[in-house]
Amino acid sequence: MGLIAIIGGTGVCDIKMLKNAKEHHMDTFYGTIHYVRGTYEGKELIFLPRHGKTHSIPPHLINYRGNMLGLKRLGVTAVISTTAVGSLNRDFKPNEFVLPDQFLDFTKSRHTSFFDGGENGVVHVDMTEPYCPTLRRTLMAAADELGGYALHNGGTYVCTEGPRFETPAEIKMYETLGGDLVGMTNVPEVCLAREAEICYATVSMVTNFAAGISPSALTHSEVVDCMAENSLRLRTLIMKAVELYGDDDCLCRHALQEYGGFTV
Repeated sequence: MGLIAIIGGTGVCDIKMLKNAKEHHMDTFYGTIHYVRGTYEGKELIFLPRHGKTHSIPPHLINYRGNMLGLKRLGVTAVISTTAVGSLNRDFKPNEFVLPDQFLDFTKSRHTSFFDGGENGVVHVDMTEPYCPTLRRTLMAAADELGGYALHNGGTYVCTEGPRFETPAEIKMYETLGGDLVGMTNVPEVCLAREAEICYATVSMVTNFAAGISPSALTHSEVVDCMAENSLRLRTLIMKAVELYGDDDCLCRHALQEYGGFTV
């Protein structure tokens, strides 16, 4: 049985829910990462705080490559990530959850690949289904079993550079291009997970309607308040998915087969 990792903010994973939880760090080629390791319902679990232990790392400066490489070295085979998002889709309302199935990348300065030429060579990974369908089905099954969850299956996540919020003009453009959600962290995380042959799915929590759709100016406190209000429900959903997940073989695990696989 492979390891499951949860990537999210400090409010997502309550260490008290894990048995034998211990904090660790690992040095990687891209820098040091910090994570918590413990067990839940007999399954080993890794929690990695995306923004650091004190939530002090902004989205455009997160060590995405170090995080994903570290998880791969630990033996992680599946990642469930959490994101706070604004909604461009009037059907996706604040306090509801969405499982994205596509993304649009509007980041500017991030390293989106482990393969930048040189010794690592060049790899062109397929992203037809960027989010693992097996993990997404497990999350939907968890919501069905728990009941009472407004969890939308499918949506296009627009990833912006941040850390500023978007302008109404940008939101209008993203909406025209087919975007449903807007956030700052899913790319390059989802791309690196595929290159590392790790199953990856995201639970996006809608905290507000995006700029120009919302009747008022956006504030960070609005996002924080919504996350705090729904963190228990989000944790419950993820932990139920952890219980149900069977770690079956998946096409995600063979994404670099034609290149001989991903090696650490």
